[in-house]
Amino acid sequence: MLTKCLEEHVVVTQSMRSLLPQIKIAGDICIKALQNKNKILICGNGGSAADAQHIAAELSGRFKNDRVALAGLALSTDTSVLTSISNDYGFEFVFSRQVEALAKDGDVLIAISTSGNSSNIIKAIESAKKKGMSIITLLGKDGGIMANEGDINIIIPSNDTPRVQEMHIMVGHMLCAMIDESCKS
Repeated sequence: MLTKCLEEHVVVTQSMRSLLPQIKIAGDICIKALQNKNKILICGNGGSAADAQHIAAELSGRFKNDRVALAGLALSTDTSVLTSISNDYGFEFVFSRQVEALAKDGDVLIAISTSGNSSNIIKAIESAKKKGMSIITLLGKDGGIMANEGDINIIIPSNDTPRVQEMHIMVGHMLCAMIDESCKS
């Protein structure tokens, strides 16, 4: 079983070469926003929420290089906000209300969903569009409803949720590597 997991990971990792152009565009979008003193807001559910927090930590802390702290916010971290919005409006608004409150034109939303069908992520994208944000989607399978909703859509070519999640964090690390590199100049 362990060898099978590793072999599946390798196959999906090798298929990521075809996504390098989209990942480059996504990195350029993030770099431009950060250079213009904008923020990157990141949202996801479950394991994708953990990925959102991971990416935000790499931005506000550091990835590999010491550099200035960057504005990366995971929208899944404030339990009071999450529970109050869920209670008062419904769980499908848990991220969109935060986008409405925190985002401005020029900010970036990274929307993470392995299925591409999460209603609360879809609503966050709708709110981001109204705010004039750039939208990057990290998806899996066929991209679901969100397949064409971002300015750039990175759809991992796998139907296996664990493999999709592994590639999402790889993409997050690639974006952080690009951002780190841009901070050197």
